Amino acid sequence: MLQMSVPVVSLLALIFIIIISCIMPLNIGAMSLGLALVVGHYIGGLKVADILKSYPTNILIMLAGTTYLFSLAQVNGTLEKIVKYTLKGVKGNAAILPIIFFLLAFVLSSMGPGQITIAALMAPMAMLLAEEAGISPLLMAIVVGNGGQAGAMSPIAPAGVIAAGLTQKMGLTGVSGILWLNQFLGHFIVSILAYIIYGGLKLWKVKEPGQRQSLVDMQVEPFTRNQLITLVAILIFIIGALFFKMDVGLGGFLIGTVLALFKIADEGKAIKQMPWGTILFVTGVTVLVDLMSKIGGMDLFASIIARFSTPLTLTLVTGFLAALISAYASTIGVILPAFIPMAPMLLQKVGAPATDLIPLLSTIVVCGFLTDLSPLSTTGAIFYANAGEKTNKQKLFRDMLIWGLSMSVVGAVVSWLAFTVLRLP
Repeated sequence: MLQMSVPVVSLLALIFIIIISCIMPLNIGAMSLGLALVVGHYIGGLKVADILKSYPTNILIMLAGTTYLFSLAQVNGTLEKIVKYTLKGVKGNAAILPIIFFLLAFVLSSMGPGQITIAALMAPMAMLLAEEAGISPLLMAIVVGNGGQAGAMSPIAPAGVIAAGLTQKMGLTGVSGILWLNQFLGHFIVSILAYIIYGGLKLWKVKEPGQRQSLVDMQVEPFTRNQLITLVAILIFIIGALFFKMDVGLGGFLIGTVLALFKIADEGKAIKQMPWGTILFVTGVTVLVDLMSKIGGMDLFASIIARFSTPLTLTLVTGFLAALISAYASTIGVILPAFIPMAPMLLQKVGAPATDLIPLLSTIVVCGFLTDLSPLSTTGAIFYANAGEKTNKQKLFRDMLIWGLSMSVVGAVVSWLAFTVLRLP
């Protein structure tokens, strides 16, 4: 009887920390680690060593390495000047910044490094620009994050490669391009909605006379020698990640250490400025979510919702389920490997036609990624971790969580209408 209740307890534990995160300013990463001990060891009977294997060392290194490098760039004033020159370059029109970042993130992600690498590269600059230009940090996180995810199904990107391999095992060939296009369409539509809802249109209006002109006329001192060296270092970092498959976390430490060795920036100040609390939050929650997968919490969650599928609503329900689980679990590591191979079987069980396979696959892919701007997912966590000092982080966490969860409904409906009803593209 106790074994039967373990998945239920793990699901309740996740619900508990989500509620706590919304009402109390506590670090739920620490709380998640504590609950993992109770649920996994004392109730589930797992060894502590097995629980600790779930600790995401790769995410820790990625977040710490990138924030280390960009913290060095911030303490020596490099990022501040980049922001000011960028604002002057767009003639003070902050409204086009989210658009530019979306397109840039899409192009870079499509080149192969994947959405998480692009998030790690672009989040520090994007979130700092948002703060300085008066753009909603939530809007910037959503639009830039979606831009990176829009390119994630490129045939040469990690997610695209995984999806291609899974579909080939099913006997499908030549679907990579369709999935990539549908991924772009889904994220583009949702980003337009976010741009409208979270104040993008208002940015086109000048609230105060001369406000935009003051940004254009803003005096910015030239880059110093140390700042120019830092710029070159960041450029090397980006090129290494994009074209030479350099690990962004270890690469950030490597390049940042060189800057620190030659006293290009104050390492002590940079380390103090790094978002250690956020890093604990992200990695701690990941342990609890992975534990849920091991002891059946996710399976229980999926089976409860899957009971409501019919031939007419299969893509809608499957998209909702994939999106909801993806808000807490890895899209590449959980959603794609679990749902793509299951697609033909789902069609057969509910009696849906074989022509619904591509729409169903597109829905799984798009919905699996749309909720990744939840702060409980890696991409969302990266943007959350890079929020500016003036940002109310508790409010941003709550807003990103609400956005991520809402995408389980909105994304499913948009995907169902686009791919099943309208048969796009």
